[in-house]
Amino acid sequence: MPQYVKDVMTPAVTSVRPDASLVEAAQLMRAEDIGGVLVALDGELLGVLTDRDITLRAVADGVDPLTVSCHLVCTPNPVTIGPDEEVAEAAALMRKHEVRRLPVIRSGRPVGVVSMGDLEQGGPSA
Repeated sequence: MPQYVKDVMTPAVTSVRPDASLVEAAQLMRAEDIGGVLVALDGELLGVLTDRDITLRAVADGVDPLTVSCHLVCTPNPVTIGPDEEVAEAAALMRKHEVRRLPVIRSGRPVGVVSMGDLEQGGPSA
């Protein structure tokens, strides 16, 4: 019997506004013990920001993380998946696009995140 994304995803959506600073996002990631946040405005997903994005797209270039917005550093238009898709499809998308997390979208709004860890363990992880 197939397993579905809704059964293994992390249902809590941790997001930041597009104008939030990278420091705000990093502090939220630390507080939540997660490696990425969604960048969203009024429930609309604009991008995904990971700790790796902050490191490679901002800190490594010497930009001030207090003055740079999350929207400028995030990955825009991320690959997404629906909650009723099979876990195998999520894994295939992650491999194809070389990502470790997929926002889970229902009716155009983020409802969760599925990570490689979720797929490996068969349930939510950070």
